[in-house]
Amino acid sequence: MKRRAFLGAAAGTAVLAGCKSGHEIEGGFTGIDMARGHALRDGALQASHPPDVTRRTRVVIAGGGIAGLAAARALRLAGVDDFVLLELEDGAGGNSRGGAVNGIACPLGAHYLPVPGDHAHEVQDLLEEFGLRRRIAGRWEYDERHLCHSPQERLYFRGEWQDGLLPVQGVGEGTLAQYRLFSQRVEALRREARFVIPTLRARTAPLLLSLDALAFETWLDREGFTDAHLRWYLDYCCRDDYGAGMAHVSAWAGLHYFASRHGFHAPGDDNAERDAVLTWPEGNAWLMRRLADPLGERLKTAHVVTRIAETRGGVEVDAFDAATRSRIRWQAERCIVALPVFIAARVVENPPDVLKRAASLIHHSPWLVANVHVREPLADRPGAAPSWDNVIYGTRGLGYVDARHQTLDPTPRATVLSWYRPLGPSGFDGGDGRRQLPDRPWTGWRDDLIAELSVPHPDLPTLATRIDITRYGHAMAIPTPGLLRQTGAPEQVRAGRLAFAHGDWSGYSIFEEAFTRGHLAV
Repeated sequence: MKRRAFLGAAAGTAVLAGCKSGHEIEGGFTGIDMARGHALRDGALQASHPPDVTRRTRVVIAGGGIAGLAAARALRLAGVDDFVLLELEDGAGGNSRGGAVNGIACPLGAHYLPVPGDHAHEVQDLLEEFGLRRRIAGRWEYDERHLCHSPQERLYFRGEWQDGLLPVQGVGEGTLAQYRLFSQRVEALRREARFVIPTLRARTAPLLLSLDALAFETWLDREGFTDAHLRWYLDYCCRDDYGAGMAHVSAWAGLHYFASRHGFHAPGDDNAERDAVLTWPEGNAWLMRRLADPLGERLKTAHVVTRIAETRGGVEVDAFDAATRSRIRWQAERCIVALPVFIAARVVENPPDVLKRAASLIHHSPWLVANVHVREPLADRPGAAPSWDNVIYGTRGLGYVDARHQTLDPTPRATVLSWYRPLGPSGFDGGDGRRQLPDRPWTGWRDDLIAELSVPHPDLPTLATRIDITRYGHAMAIPTPGLLRQTGAPEQVRAGRLAFAHGDWSGYSIFEEAFTRGHLAV
């Protein structure tokens, strides 16, 4: 659920062992109001008495993540201005929120957008509208200021940094052979089946459904991909895109990660094409804010949707305004339900079978994002130069991105490192991550981060001044085995006067999926 936790009682300061005498690292939980979301879950916001006020509009959009914001943009493009967008948090954005630590912009969630392929033409149109791409001499070109600068990524492996995230330093010929074989297998599957983003434009061919039926780990065993370094990398990719390890996502999902973009390239492949990505210091919040700003008063933040019901002449949407502590009933012709499916199933009165089925099938991974302010550049280990994405082999986290990587100012100075930790089921975490989020103190997550990042950066405890931690209890839908067959890939999900739009309906959570579904719902 997209919620903000107040700094308040959860915040604090800490003195870490090994720091200079008296050095304190401030910080706490921020970004999501977990209590507000739990009040909805526990029924504390339901009421039997009439609403305090009733208002009318043509369309209500429930949910202000990327899908809801895309739906609002599509309404405006269609000439429909009489609508409201209701968002639980104090700001829109869902997983694409951004913030700042000590004045330095940083992501609170998603931090990049791959350059979209031809099937994601709605996203391409958005990027053109925002001036990020334009046609020159008959070819599309992207604004280089927003493309990720080089060096893009590196891996800390066997005591030093190496270019790229696939372990290569000192590995044996058997490992390299498995890399090449996996690359060939992915390419063969790309030619044989349709792996596309957004997934709703993929035909559910028999091959895709057969891959969907297996866990990715099971498929790797069957195909003979046993190398430990290859399997670490593939598990990392699954945790990165889906929030869960390769034992818990389908083989379709594990292969889709590569086959839907530029494939998998073994070391030494001269034809390897690294994915171009768009990124900003605040991550995808750069895009989110440009979607939200034109809405003005139509964007109603701190409004918790508690009930959505079809009536004889339209729909009723009840919401609790956390700012005024009042209950508002919106009467409209239609409602676009851009909520996670488990929330939609809770608030939609007499939910249709398609919604109940999706809510029973889709599981979500909890996530943690920590933003660490360091007052000067960190000491580094030998090897590849500091990059935008910096990953440490064999750890629970997914590494960190540097908020100043996109700056054109080369002067060494303070920056913010954004550290990502999925808490879904994997070889590292047993699936109890959601329980840990509200119960574990800030200092526990702080210590995990410091321990992990101090391996390549031993001076981190001394140079870190503040750590702000954002918790997502239901951050990402997990494409578990069988989900593709059971849910299908409909372009539009509708029931009467309700249209459902959220990345959950694609089985996993990325910008392209959420944006396309929000756009098509209109």
